[in-house]
Amino acid sequence: MSKILFIANPLSGLIDKKALLARIEKRVRHPFEAAFTQRPGHATELAREADADIVVAVGGDGTVNEVATGLIGSDKVLAIIPCGSGDGLALHLGISRNPWKAVKTLNGGVVREMDYGLLDGKPFFSVAGVGLDADVAWGFASSARRGLWSYVSVAWKLWQDYRPQTYTITVDGKTTEMPAVLVTVGNSNQWGNQARIASLASVQDGLLNLVAVKPFKKWEIPHMTAKLMLGRIHTCNNVFTVTGKHITIDRPSPGPVHLDGDPVSKGTHIEIEVVPKALRVLVPPDRNI
Repeated sequence: MSKILFIANPLSGLIDKKALLARIEKRVRHPFEAAFTQRPGHATELAREADADIVVAVGGDGTVNEVATGLIGSDKVLAIIPCGSGDGLALHLGISRNPWKAVKTLNGGVVREMDYGLLDGKPFFSVAGVGLDADVAWGFASSARRGLWSYVSVAWKLWQDYRPQTYTITVDGKTTEMPAVLVTVGNSNQWGNQARIASLASVQDGLLNLVAVKPFKKWEIPHMTAKLMLGRIHTCNNVFTVTGKHITIDRPSPGPVHLDGDPVSKGTHIEIEVVPKALRVLVPPDRNI
């Protein structure tokens, strides 16, 4: 019988994690223990040291990133009970944000091998990016409020006075230069909340999906937002997309970069590569990822 460790971030999203685990306890079919993170990076330590077959990230994409990082190089399986502000990787994998349905995946899911990305040597499992989305991640991390509407509020305020940068993008040796509002590199297909910025991405194809959004007018926002939520953003005229294994991004000035929504500061030259099928993950049995 599989042994399970739940690792919960008490600060992510809007849900009380202790109360959540108490409610789902009787629905989990395997013996389990629970641990709660106390500081940044703690989930990675707990996952790496876990005496468990399945390690469950209870939280958002930041918590998933930390847990998954701790599982790299092991035979342990990542599972997710998504309850963050975006839950991009979980939604790509077909894991429901309804905790009872997520437990069904935990009880009866199948194990798949998935890719992950490295940005200057740091892992990401859903998306990474520079430009407006990285600045939004920075602002959101500093906000006392969680949830989707807080994220949207930060994004709208920043966009009002946002000045695009010119990026030099090289994908598998082919170079393109362009002004862009943001450049996102997707292993999964979305930022979260079904906002599918890298709509053509797969976590099993050994490739990363780069999407650059060129400058746009305010009146174009409703059309682009609809395309984003329908998984059709790649069909917009001001969106450039390409897939590859090795990506470099050069920009005129250093600044924020985000990895799975968590911001870090980086320089003008950024190296990104894919690590194929290097993480075991639990998904619904009928899900094509």
